[in-house]
Formats: sequence, C-alpha cells, structure tokens
Amino acid sequence: MSDVTIFAPSPILTVTVEDHPAGSEIHIHAGGQGVWQARMLLRLGVSVTMCCVLSGETGTVLRHLLEEEGITVTETRRDARGAAYVHDRRDGQRAVIAEEHGEPLGRHDLDEVYGAVLREGLGSRLVLLSGPGDEETLPADTYRRLAADLRAAGTTVMVDLAGERLAASLDGGIDVLKVSDEELRADGLITEGSASEVMRAMRELRTRGVGTVIVTREAEPALLLDDDGFLEATMKRLEVADTRGAGDSLTAGVAAGIVRGESARDALTLGAAAGAMNVTRHGLGTGDPQTVRALREMVTVRAVADSPDPQPEQPSTEHVTPGTLASMVDTSADQAPDADRAEGTA
Repeated sequence: MSDVTIFAPSPILTVTVEDHPAGSEIHIHAGGQGVWQARMLLRLGVSVTMCCVLSGETGTVLRHLLEEEGITVTETRRDARGAAYVHDRRDGQRAVIAEEHGEPLGRHDLDEVYGAVLREGLGSRLVLLSGPGDEETLPADTYRRLAADLRAAGTTVMVDLAGERLAASLDGGIDVLKVSDEELRADGLITEGSASEVMRAMRELRTRGVGTVIVTREAEPALLLDDDGFLEATMKRLEVADTRGAGDSLTAGVAAGIVRGESARDALTLGAAAGAMNVTRHGLGTGDPQTVRALREMVTVRAVADSPDPQPEQPSTEHVTPGTLASMVDTSADQAPDADRAEGTA
C-alpha cells in the first residue's frame, strides 16, 4: 500500500503549444489538482496511489503518463468523454483552443471509484481528497461520505477543497484542511480578508469538525489553527516564474510531513518550502527534494495571539514554512482558476 492515497476523480489531459526557436513546441501532460499534488509528493519521497475515473481515449493516454511519473493508478474505466484541454501559449499569453470538462460520473462509475478509495485508503497513512476541474463531475456529497467512512476507520483525512465540496466534507469530518483566503471569501466566510476576520473563520471551521485549519493568504503569511492555537508562517519572497500550483505543492508538502510522523505545525514548514520552490518553476508540482530541504531552513514560524487585532509574538521556530505562498509570490502575477492551471513539465 502507498503512504498517501489521493482521490482525484477526473484527471485532465493537457496539451500546450509553446514557442521555440526551431518552431512550435507541443507538451502533453497529466494535470489537475490531484495530479499536481501527487507529483510533488513523489518528489518528496512519498509513495502515492491515485484513485480516479479514466474516460475514453484521453484516459488511455493519462494512465500511461501517470504511471510513467511513478504514480500507482487505481482506475475505473469508462467509455465517455474525458477532461482535456488544448492551450496555445506561443505569444506569451494563454489562449484556449479547446477545452472539455468530461462527462459527469454515472452511478456505477462513482460506486467503483468510491470503493477503490476506501480499499486503498484504509491501507495508507493519509488520504487526500481533491476535486475535479468541473462542478458537475460528481455530487458534492461524495466528499462527506468518504470523509466520514475513512475517519471512522481511523484513517487521517486531509482536504484541499472549497465551495459545496468543502461544506460536504465538513459534515463528514476533516483532520487537516487547507484552504485559501480567496476561497473563504468566495464561500462567504470572510469579506474584508483581515487577519482577525480570517482567524474568526478558522475558529468557525474548527467548530464544524476540522482538527487543523491552514489558510494561505495572497500577500500575507499563512495561518494555522489547531488545539494549541494560531501559528503564522512566513517565507521570504522568491523570484516568480509561475504562481499556479503553489497551493497544491504546499498541500503535498504538509501531507508528506504528516505521513513521516511530523505534527501539522512542523509539516507546514515543509509545505511552505515545496510551495516556494514551485513558484520558481514553470512545471507544476515539480522540483527536487534537495532544494526543498534548503528552502525549509528559510521559513520563520511565530505563534499568534488570538485577539481581535492579532500581532505576531513568541518566535518559536526558524524553519522554512511557506508564509503564504503568496508571501513569496509576486502579487502582480496573473492568478488563474484551478481549472485553468497549466500542466507541469517534468
């Protein structure tokens, strides 16, 4: 069994055309939130099984690409349109040539992949629930059921979701939740985005069944809340190549630390380092573990007072913790929605 099982219901086949001195250069990769998380986990030395539904011709190609990267694939096959896109970036901007979200999962397909997640997840140290690129792919209640069943069996459940999927998984129970302040705002949990407002939202999430809450904030340090209170993680700004995928790399880093026996507080420093490295690269979820280890020594962690106008206090560590990925990211960088993140280049 793998260290981590990832529920990635609908991976995306990505085709991107880029400019090259000798002519057009075409890149074909597996993509999607769960894929980018799995890619970083593998680079951090953590074994991964991905439970997914692979559809039609795109699914055949995706399986080959995923296995070539070292991901163990537990697939449910079906004859249907799969998620895929073709993007043209030859002029430096992303132009959508074609994009297909894939057909929603049928009842039988959903039953099969649900059973696979339970089977593989019960033998793993952690299960990471990730989402598809399209809201119609599967019922949000699937996440409630999976979270409840896995936690009832004693499996650690980590979630990187928003919207209806997050609301559903909260009802099932979550050990570790990673979410961004932008997602909290979109869900109506915050309005202004001040530190005190974010902290109130984090306290509310804890009362709704979350053990540890991690919130990344675009231009500010990341915040963590657990039984011991609030923690702030700050990372020095690095030169940015691409901000996309940084949040998924942070999630993967935290998951990697936890399966190695670290607390979520310590694992956040590994997540920060992984996220920091990701923004310096064009490939999503890519990089080398030596760089992550070096970056981890650059993170500053501080306890934060739980007050209406919190100020950092009690310096506690100096590990590389991803302050906000945003903290290391150029805030003027173009931010793309999850469904439009670029493919990684190995």
